[in-house]
Amino acid sequence: MDSFEPADLDRFRGIIARRLGLQFDDSRPELLVDVLQQRLKARRCVRPGLYLGPIDSATEEREEMRALASLLTVTETYFLRGSEQFRVLTKVALPERIVLRGAEKRLRLLSAGCASGEEAYSLAIVLREGFPELSTWQVEILGVDLNPAMIAKARAGRYSKWSLRDTPDELRNRYFRVDGADFLLNEEIRTMALFEEQNLAGSGLINLGRFDVILCRNVIMYLVPEAARSVIQGLTQILVPGGFLFLGYAETLRGLSHDFHLQQTDDAFYYQKREEGGKAPVNIPRTQPFNVTPPSMDLPDIAWVDAVGRASEHINRLSRDAVGRTEPPPKTVGRSPLELGFALELLHQERFREALEVLGSSPQETGGDPDAQLLRAGLLVNCGDLEAAEAVCRGILSADDLNAGAHYLTALCRERAGDTQGAMEHDRAAIYLDGAFAMPHLHLGRMAKRSADPATARRELDLAATLLSREDPARILLFGGGFSRDALLAFSRAEMQACGGSS
Repeated sequence: MDSFEPADLDRFRGIIARRLGLQFDDSRPELLVDVLQQRLKARRCVRPGLYLGPIDSATEEREEMRALASLLTVTETYFLRGSEQFRVLTKVALPERIVLRGAEKRLRLLSAGCASGEEAYSLAIVLREGFPELSTWQVEILGVDLNPAMIAKARAGRYSKWSLRDTPDELRNRYFRVDGADFLLNEEIRTMALFEEQNLAGSGLINLGRFDVILCRNVIMYLVPEAARSVIQGLTQILVPGGFLFLGYAETLRGLSHDFHLQQTDDAFYYQKREEGGKAPVNIPRTQPFNVTPPSMDLPDIAWVDAVGRASEHINRLSRDAVGRTEPPPKTVGRSPLELGFALELLHQERFREALEVLGSSPQETGGDPDAQLLRAGLLVNCGDLEAAEAVCRGILSADDLNAGAHYLTALCRERAGDTQGAMEHDRAAIYLDGAFAMPHLHLGRMAKRSADPATARRELDLAATLLSREDPARILLFGGGFSRDALLAFSRAEMQACGGSS
C-alpha cells in the first residue's frame, strides 16, 4: 500500500463502483492494491494517475473494464449449491410455471451472476432429472456474468472435483466423464445452457427477454447500493408476473423492491413477482427510547405476548395516575402527520390505549398509511387485542409482505393462538428480512425454551442479547412490549442462563 497515495486508491475504488457496481470497503484494501499494481504493470504506467484518468470515462476502455472484472469478481460456486432452494424449484416453482406455460410449451430460466456456469448447468440437470415431459418443450437456460474469464470457463464445461463436492455420485456418473484430474460435462447438458457476458448493473438486461425463473444468488451482497437497486430493477423488468426470484441466503429485497411477495417453503425463502407493483416501503418515525421498566422480569414459561400483557397492565396502572398530560390535536379527516406524531409520543409515554384513540377506532381511519397501520398493530398487541392486531398485520402483509415488523407482530399473535409453527415461520421471515432485528430472536428463544429445546433457545437468546445492545430505539419503543433496552437485555441473559448458557 506504500506505493499509492490514499487518494489514488479511493479514486480506483470509486471507478470500480461506478463502472462495475462492485463494492470494496476499507476492510479489504489489499485486493484493490494488488489489482491496481497488476494493471499498472500490464499497462506500463509509471504513475497511477496515467492509468486512472482514461478508465474513469464511462464510454472508454471497455477491454480494461473486462480485465478488471476478471480480477475483482467473486467466482466461488459449485454444482447444486443451496440444496434447499433447488428443492423449492422442483416442488413449487417449476411445477407452477410448467402448468402456466403448458399451452405454449416454452420455459426460460436465468442464472444471473453465473460465474463459471455450475448454477446454470445445475438447472439443466434438475430439469432433465425431474421433468421428462419437458423433452418436447422449448427450454432455454441462460447464464450471464460480468467476468469474461468465467463465461469462457462455463462454455468449456470442464470442472474440478471441488466443483462437484455436493453432487451425488449417481448424478456425477450420469452427467460427467473423467478427463485427467477434471470432469467434463456431458454434451446433452452443455447444450441446454447458453452463456453471455453481461453487466447486471448495466442497461442490457432488458434485451434478454422475459424469464419464468431467475436465480441471482450471492450477487447483490457485493454491489454498491445504487448498483444493487439497478440490478433488482432490471431483473424485475425481465421476470414475468408470477415468476420466481431466488437470492442468496444472506440477501433480501428489503429496501430494494416491493414488487415481490416473500415466500417460504420448508427452510427456504424466495420471492414471487406480484401481478401489480408493490407499495412504498415502511419507515417508522424515529423517537427517543422510553424509560419505564416493569417491576419484574422474573416470568414463568408463558407466551411472550402474555409477558407483554403483564407489562402493559403495570404501565396502565402507572398511566392512570399520571399528571400534566398533553392534550391530543383536534380531529381531522384522515390521519395528519401531527396526529401520527402525537400517537408516537403517547407510545413513548406507554399510554397505549390513548394512542389507539388518537389513531382512530378502525384501521380505515388511517387509510393506506403503512406507518400508522404498523403502529396500530403494535399498540393492539400491547393492549392484548390480538385478533385485531393480527387482522391489521394481515392487511399490512397483503400490501407489503417484506415488512419485518408485521411478521414479528404476527408471530406473537400466532403463538398466543396456539400455532407455534406459524409463529416460528413469521419470526424466521422477520429475521430473514432484517438480520439486525433483535425481537424475533428473543421470541424464538423463548418459544424454544418452552418447547424443551435448550440448544436452539441458547442460540437465539444469545443473538437477541447481541442485537439488543445496538437495536434502534424506535424499534424497542414499538416492538419491546413496554420493556426498556436494559430490561430486555437482562431478560435475554437470564433466560439464556436458565437454558444452560453463560450470561
